[in-house]
Amino acid sequence: MANIPGDLTYSKDHEWVRSLPDGRLRIGITDHAQKQLGDIVYVELPKQGDRFEHGEPFGSVESVKSVSEIYVPRSGTISAVNDGLDDAPEQVNEDPYGDGWMIEITPVAGGDQESLLTAAEYEDYIKSPE
Repeated sequence: MANIPGDLTYSKDHEWVRSLPDGRLRIGITDHAQKQLGDIVYVELPKQGDRFEHGEPFGSVESVKSVSEIYVPRSGTISAVNDGLDDAPEQVNEDPYGDGWMIEITPVAGGDQESLLTAAEYEDYIKSPE
């Protein structure tokens, strides 16, 4: 069973979002997603200062099985990138909600957060046949 922390929100594209005290959002891929991908060997991330609209791909994850795009679940500007994944992409497999985080964004004001799911909603989503 996938680990789904209750203090995060989730996208239907299998990204998680953690609200930070300063208003920024930390984003990564879910435990469910990393298990589906298998052993991650490379993570391509954007540069600090890049701006993305809700639903746009901001990077990709390469595993021994495939390459998958990662989508930004909220519109905003990249304020931090986890450069540690350059040398240790396996952190996404080992600790997807901790050291395996990918980006932090400063969100734009607006209502695109309605598309995010609670932990319970995400759990139901990944259980239902697509």
